[in-house]
Amino acid sequence: MGITIKGEKRKVFGKNASRTIRREGKVPAIFYGANISSIPLVVTKKDIIKILRSETGENTIFKVSFNSENRDVMIKELQIDPVTDELIHVDLYQIAMDKAIRVSVSVIPVGEAVGVKSEGGFVDFITREVEIECLPKDIPENIEIDISTLHVHQSVKMEDVSPPEGVEIITDPDTVLILIDVPQKEEIIEEEKEEEEVIAEEEEPEVIKKEKEEEEKEEEKKEEEKKKGGEKEKE
Repeated sequence: MGITIKGEKRKVFGKNASRTIRREGKVPAIFYGANISSIPLVVTKKDIIKILRSETGENTIFKVSFNSENRDVMIKELQIDPVTDELIHVDLYQIAMDKAIRVSVSVIPVGEAVGVKSEGGFVDFITREVEIECLPKDIPENIEIDISTLHVHQSVKMEDVSPPEGVEIITDPDTVLILIDVPQKEEIIEEEKEEEEVIAEEEEPEVIKKEKEEEEKEEEKKEEEKKKGGEKEKE
């Protein structure tokens, strides 16, 4: 069953008017689309939050009802107050159900990787969302990736993924999605070893330099003693 929310044409504008709208449990919105003029609306905040919390989230296609018409829309953009995390504005984009659109969907790993189960690794999410293109009705909730055969240091790239039927992948094929990495402790040990080697290399020339300085001083001392010995013989 599709979702339909009610929208009202917005008649008052400005900061004070927006605050009043939010106090009433509603949010300012803008409705727009290809080849149509934008229309300022007011929608109920609970309706938008309900859509955002659904399985398809921002990719949910629903209807907004105003002017005695139902329009197919998606949430195009949200504005959130950075201090209070309150929803303060929403953009609703009209969708043509017979035309392909581009959206981002989540990447979900499936199975337990060999590298995690028996090699001490862990799953590192490099890219959590990928961009796809398809008809609105074909938008998947997410894209599942089987990671069960992956060993430590192995990864899954976008080119390794077979998209659902009717879906075209837009994200670069070389994009790494998931990597089976090793705990940071091992990496730190390797870094420490490298640092010790660098320090040893830096210290070696310093030791040689000191030895040369000591040899030069010893030579100077011998020269002075010879001179003194020669002066005594003359006397």
